[in-house]
Amino acid sequence: MSAVRRLARFIDPYVVLLLGTVGLAALLPASGTAADAADGAATGFIALLFFLYGARLSPQEAVAGLRHWRLHLTIIGCTFLLFPLAGLAARGLVPWLLPHDLYEGLLFLCLVPSTVQSSIAFTSIARGNVAAAIAAGSFSSIIGVLLTPLLAAVLIGASGGFSGDSLLGIAGQLLLPFLLGQLLRRWIGGFVRRHRAVLSLVDRGSILVVVYAAFSEGVNAGVWHEVSWPRLLALLGVEAVLLALMLTLTRWGGRRLGFGRGDRIALVFAGSKKSLAAGLPMASVIFGSQAALAVLPLMMFHQMQLLVCAVLARRWARDPEARDAERREPTDSPTPPG
Repeated sequence: MSAVRRLARFIDPYVVLLLGTVGLAALLPASGTAADAADGAATGFIALLFFLYGARLSPQEAVAGLRHWRLHLTIIGCTFLLFPLAGLAARGLVPWLLPHDLYEGLLFLCLVPSTVQSSIAFTSIARGNVAAAIAAGSFSSIIGVLLTPLLAAVLIGASGGFSGDSLLGIAGQLLLPFLLGQLLRRWIGGFVRRHRAVLSLVDRGSILVVVYAAFSEGVNAGVWHEVSWPRLLALLGVEAVLLALMLTLTRWGGRRLGFGRGDRIALVFAGSKKSLAAGLPMASVIFGSQAALAVLPLMMFHQMQLLVCAVLARRWARDPEARDAERREPTDSPTPPG
């Protein structure tokens, strides 16, 4: 029983909810008028989600983090350069190991921004530079709103059916609400911060609606008949290699660039992870009816990165170097978020 409890600590309950939503869509997909309502709700929730992102992200925090510019540029390079290059290299696995649709989803996950919350949490557990992780995650989110759709248009566009209308749709559903949130942040930023827990439920609930709508559309279109268990296991193996590669490169690169222990930990966790919260609504806008297959690699990678990084964070927290760093830490240093 103790082994089961230890395993449960590594499993994100929200991922269980996501998988349950996928199962609901498989058994009871929305169709007809219900499908139109689900699509409309998903579109509205996507706009709301990115509006809240814009209202939350503080430009002052971002500017304050610029003193770590070498670290932030390294993390951004990992997120939007090394990851996409690895995704392009995986093109050689098509079609003998991965079908084209799953490969597009794999490439898409390589384009989404880094996650914020879990990177901060794991950096804090491992006694790394939490402030750097916060700034890096914020930078990645801001840049990703614009850069991820553009990279997707360039790298997936030829086969993904991108057009001028597609880019206008992305701008209208993602970028415009984000900018509106930034503009209104002066008046609503305090409210958003005070009600962070409630608004977090809005975030997570909206993503569940997006997932249900996307997977219902995929079930109705029959896309799941194209995926077999051997293909899914092959995808899992490819993603394990991808995660191991990025963890190795970020850890090695941090040492080669002369970063201190705290910055190296922030680099590993922020530079090797991908945001499910940002990627799911983007995929819904970018891929349309093919979003179900497109988000599957991201959902699998997200759970894998949580499991592996949880183990690494706890191991690094027990390092003698971590205890020495904690003793040297000034007493007025900012308290990591819970």
